[in-house]
Amino acid sequence: MSTEQPFHPTAAPTGAEHVPDARHLRTILVAVSLALMAVIASVSGLNVAQTHMAVEFDASATTVLWIINVYTLILAALLLPLGAIGDRLGRKPVLITGLLLFAAAAVVAALAPSAEVMIAARVVAGLSAAMIMPITLAVITSTFPEEQRGRAIGVWTGVAGGGGILGMFLSALLVDVADWRWLFALPVVLAAVALTMTWRSVPDSRARSPHSFDTVGAVVSGVAVTGLIFVLQEGPEPGWTAPVTLAGLGTGLLAAVGFVAWELHRRDASLLDVRLFRHRGMAGGSLTLVVVFGVQAGVAVVLFPYLQAVLGWSGLLSTVAMMPMAVVMMAASGLAPRLAARVGARSTMAAGVALAAAGLASMGLFVSVEGGYPSVLGGLVAMGAGMGLSMTPSTEAITGALPGEQQGVASALNDVTREFGTALGVAVLGALVATGYRRALDDRLGGVDGVPRGTADTAREGIANAVEVAPGAGPHAQALLRAARQSFVDGWQEAMWVGAAVMVALFVLVVVRGPENGPRPGDDEAAIPGAGAGAAEEVPAH
Repeated sequence: MSTEQPFHPTAAPTGAEHVPDARHLRTILVAVSLALMAVIASVSGLNVAQTHMAVEFDASATTVLWIINVYTLILAALLLPLGAIGDRLGRKPVLITGLLLFAAAAVVAALAPSAEVMIAARVVAGLSAAMIMPITLAVITSTFPEEQRGRAIGVWTGVAGGGGILGMFLSALLVDVADWRWLFALPVVLAAVALTMTWRSVPDSRARSPHSFDTVGAVVSGVAVTGLIFVLQEGPEPGWTAPVTLAGLGTGLLAAVGFVAWELHRRDASLLDVRLFRHRGMAGGSLTLVVVFGVQAGVAVVLFPYLQAVLGWSGLLSTVAMMPMAVVMMAASGLAPRLAARVGARSTMAAGVALAAAGLASMGLFVSVEGGYPSVLGGLVAMGAGMGLSMTPSTEAITGALPGEQQGVASALNDVTREFGTALGVAVLGALVATGYRRALDDRLGGVDGVPRGTADTAREGIANAVEVAPGAGPHAQALLRAARQSFVDGWQEAMWVGAAVMVALFVLVVVRGPENGPRPGDDEAAIPGAGAGAAEEVPAH
């Protein structure tokens, strides 16, 4: 049975144990934020170097995408198992090991002589990132006193949400002023500083568990996440009905069902107690993060082609254009805990979702070729504010639903929802834009005589292709460009309206079934049969 008495989610250490003072807590927060920033920046940073890698490695587009995507694939697959291992072995040693491996992998990637070496380095980087990311949040929830935890989580969510955009900007700047390989300097420096601060300042804690590690659950969860993320990342290339896509989908779904069945069988000895999803905070927080991060990623997918192919901006200027959303998002994440304390977590989440929906609707309504960047700026700012307000209470709802000794698992679940939502948003909104673009372009090209058939077929593949082959249309080049740019805007508008509708549905769900406005998330968790029973004991590691 349990070595822990009453179930107190994420309760701060009590008794004679040393509680860090305010200065020490700030140092801990900076350390884990820098570690998280290194991981997040590496998710998006390589996107700005796709052309450089293709030329230097003589690599196909598929190989370049694998270099980029294998990092997030490994990261997402190993989050839950490595988060649980961190709970057992000690969060500080796992975080330090992860940072060492991460920095080493970045150095190897920077010096990689071939695509194969680069892919191997990215695999190791993904594995080490899965050691770092859940532990950073677990350190916060297990170290900060309850009255300060919300603000610290707000900072963490701000970095998690805006860090990718900031990392992409810094990477694009390095590529422009130096060489593409220098973009790996950013994660190396961040990891090195985080490692030094972690070694000196971050306290260790771990769980004493009466149960053996759930190896079967760890393996099956990894297979499930890998299958589903693989389908979302790679499905558009071979097609959604291709055998490899269907095989990946089938494997992922079967593994997911098997994982749930196995965890229900293991009950209190499970890797993740899936019964906790009956709790409205856990379910509502997870779903909110999936949708919000999915929409953000989907908007980024369509925004960059709009800025570069439609407006003709450079890659660096295009990343600068995303900064207002990132800055507002990080500011709103810091504001969210104070707002939640005043009006409640559910109200704060609902306000954030409503703002994000308004931002999507604004872009769907006002985006145009002639209006340029100002036609989408208001929507981006509203989206940033909405994401910031909704992310922090959602994260608190998830981490608050699991006990203190399982914060590595809770944090990993929070991270998995983000990664899955990102992949889902890119796949769905990207597909909607592509479909809308082709349909609108077909209609417009029907009224333009003289465009060579081969040129028109290439233009249908995407807006970037249209810009590249337009000179081959001779006297019809400008007509083709106008048609392609306007068709892309049409596709974007359709995708934004679908996204807004999804956010409205999420708003209704949050209002009806979101976390309670009163007690902290998880305070009613004892009502769930078995929740917390047979759990591990959270102890400081000296």
